[in-house]
Amino acid sequence: MFTKSQIDAEKLNPDSLFFKNALVPTREESTLLSLLDNLGKLPAGFSGELFVPLLTHANPKIRMLAVKNVGKLKDDRFLEELSQFAANEKNTLARREAISAIGRMRSEKAIPTLTYYLTDTDPKVVLQSVRALLYFKEKPEVQTALDSLLEHPNELIREHLASEIERKKSGRRTSKKDLQHPMSPDALKNVIIHADVQESLKIIPDESIHLTFTSPPYYNARDYTIYQSYVAYLDFLTTVFKETHRITKEGRFFVLNTSPVIVPRISRAHSSKRYAIPYDIHPRLTDIGWEFIDDIVWTKPDYAAKNRNGGFFQHRKPLGYKANSVTESVMVYRKKTDKLIDWNIRQYDDETIAASRVMGDYEKTNLWHINPATDKVHPAIFPPELASRVIQFYSFKGDLVFDPFGGSGTVGHIALTHDRYFLLCEKEAEYIERAKQLLDVALFAHAKPRVLSLTKLESELAERNQNL
Repeated sequence: MFTKSQIDAEKLNPDSLFFKNALVPTREESTLLSLLDNLGKLPAGFSGELFVPLLTHANPKIRMLAVKNVGKLKDDRFLEELSQFAANEKNTLARREAISAIGRMRSEKAIPTLTYYLTDTDPKVVLQSVRALLYFKEKPEVQTALDSLLEHPNELIREHLASEIERKKSGRRTSKKDLQHPMSPDALKNVIIHADVQESLKIIPDESIHLTFTSPPYYNARDYTIYQSYVAYLDFLTTVFKETHRITKEGRFFVLNTSPVIVPRISRAHSSKRYAIPYDIHPRLTDIGWEFIDDIVWTKPDYAAKNRNGGFFQHRKPLGYKANSVTESVMVYRKKTDKLIDWNIRQYDDETIAASRVMGDYEKTNLWHINPATDKVHPAIFPPELASRVIQFYSFKGDLVFDPFGGSGTVGHIALTHDRYFLLCEKEAEYIERAKQLLDVALFAHAKPRVLSLTKLESELAERNQNL
């Protein structure tokens, strides 16, 4: 077996016969795999011919690594070999690597081959071809070929092309909106809007919010939530979360805590009804423009669950089993953008980034064990620990955190604790009084919460616009 240092030293010796002897197809597979995987960057003049015999090796991983190393040379002399390889290769990863290697040549000779693979049945092969052809996008024949994919059945291909079109329109220039990314309107900071959430959202300016964390009201499971039908309930949430998408800054996060809910039976002659809220709302969210990022499972202790299997415990008959529910879904979404997370991070100065780092131990998996919380006024509140994790993981200090169903103010309290601002919507006066008690304490004397009517908030926002 060759060492990395030995390989690196031999690469610098153009007269060495080391690689000619080491890369023969009859050598042990483990040795070939190690050598091909550790070649790293190849020096100018390295003989790509040494890899060609390996393109027909019996081991698909060796074939793939051989193709990958040919690609490092970016030499269109190997276009014919790679084209034939892609046409005959059965291993999907090796085929994708071959198209990638052809694309890296940046050669006009490769355009016909790359265009041919735009009709491949493997979407990732198509994507590799698209990425390579975008280098020649100014050529009319290439643009025509790419345009033919705008209605491609694969969503990743459509999204990739759409993002390229948007990038071309914007020119990737730094805009005023980009420069204001860490900022939010002062009129919205540390405010509880005492009004219906749908009316409140209408007056909040576009791209004002950095993070939304909320748990919507349960569907007809408690006295304070009565809807005409389950579809009406989902329609209501869709309306709220569509407006939430509008007021969220580019590429920022929306975290939704929900769980299936049981509506009790109306009599012993009827069965109860269980609604899968997290799964039913998800496709509506992605249709709005929220991109799914993560599914976190919040697990409660066994004692926190309502007992559903008492009958089964007695009779133990099949079909009668019902699991006690100890989990809730914490679904993480991001406002769809072609910009990577790094772009969002770069909008902040180094001091803010350093101050916002998540220190100490943290949960490394998507299974969060957190005890539930209770409140003497509100029947369903966030555990502070749950809100604390979400706010620290998905926002920076100084950001504006929004909860459209503010309830007794837990999200606001935790936002202030971590040096963020909050904006809450709540229409029930009883819950607002409870939130004021939680938020109006000496600890937050520097950030007194304000309860505003819709009229008052609208007036303050109008005044802000006049001063811009």
